[in-house]
Amino acid sequence: MIIDFHTHVYPDKIAEKTIKALGEVADVKPNTDGTINGLIESMQTAGIDKSVILPVNTRAGQFDTITKFAKHINDTYDNLISFGGIHPDDDDITEKLRTLKDNGFKGIKIHPDYTETFIDDERYIRIVAEAKKLGLLVITHAGKDPAYSVIHCPPDRGVKMLNKVNELVPSEEPFFIFAHLGGNRLLHDVERYLVGQNCYIDISCSFSDIGSFSQSTDEDIIRVIKNHGVEKILFATDSPWNGQKEYIERFKQLDGLSDIEKEMILGTNAQRLLFP
Repeated sequence: MIIDFHTHVYPDKIAEKTIKALGEVADVKPNTDGTINGLIESMQTAGIDKSVILPVNTRAGQFDTITKFAKHINDTYDNLISFGGIHPDDDDITEKLRTLKDNGFKGIKIHPDYTETFIDDERYIRIVAEAKKLGLLVITHAGKDPAYSVIHCPPDRGVKMLNKVNELVPSEEPFFIFAHLGGNRLLHDVERYLVGQNCYIDISCSFSDIGSFSQSTDEDIIRVIKNHGVEKILFATDSPWNGQKEYIERFKQLDGLSDIEKEMILGTNAQRLLFP
């Protein structure tokens, strides 16, 4: 089974406008139209069995609308798994996270840049700790975002947050995922602070030669995977910003991973997280 752990879709009525705006800000051309059907067609072409959809709450008060759309996805499509979203300025954080848990959500997505809130802010520490208590996975954008000059989730702050959460809610099971090889365009700090920690890293936007924002070489990617632990690496594309078929083909070309290790990254690790 192949699972893409990092994708985005938008309701049909706003998908075109949203994709156009985001693409212009990032100076990148999308590979789908940003709709559910666009993602499913991409998955079929790429041979992907399931995709995890990560909504982004860019302002407080979006919880109900985004949760309704995400729940519709989960109730309708067997091959799509939408996480929930939450904003650090939302009220009733605990109640909102319980709503997600009670409705069968597997996890939540946070985006410190879009909320202009550092990952080790007390509000995020509370959100992540509450999610961990409930058994929800948490994935964050990590590193540079092309739309922002300030990096709100650098590896050192990410580890600081994670350590505080683990003190508040002790557990040996990793539940937190840092996207974009642990920190887009921050490879040195990823290796200094994050590699080896008890968390997952997804490889979205890691290949610098297929239209993503990364500057990492194949050697960099392999080194991070090996040193962090293959069992804690998740295949991810950040569709629609990277083509799923192209990304899978590029990943399979990596020299330095065995077939078994590639199978773990492509699906086995994600299956263990999503379907324990």
